[in-house]
Amino acid sequence: MTTYILDSSALLRLVDSEPGAERIREILRAKTLGICRVEISPINWGEVTYNISKRSNHRNALDLALAIFSKHLISSATTPAQAVRAGSLKTQYKIPYADAFALELCSGSTERILVTADFDFKVASQDFRIEFLPAKPKL
Repeated sequence: MTTYILDSSALLRLVDSEPGAERIREILRAKTLGICRVEISPINWGEVTYNISKRSNHRNALDLALAIFSKHLISSATTPAQAVRAGSLKTQYKIPYADAFALELCSGSTERILVTADFDFKVASQDFRIEFLPAKPKL
């Protein structure tokens, strides 16, 4: 079964109704129907919560974040081994540390697809299955 790994940029596109939001809704609907699985790293989940909180009412942001998380996403505690692998991926691909955790979740299976709006992941697209959401229009 396909597992979609969402990074923080993908979920923020959904929350902000930006380009790619409909694709994230489609993935979440498929998860609800049992067609796929959806996961997020706890590190990326914290980043989503932080971004929502810093620009809106903190309580409402946390409620929104928890509602999305509890209904749709699977996450487990990050293990020391995953943290080490994420550190190695950060070094190898020169990506931010939080992004390395999303990439780490994609390791080990071609059934795992990272969904992101962050084009910093292009450097890893030869080695991992990555679905890039559309770029935001330039203003």
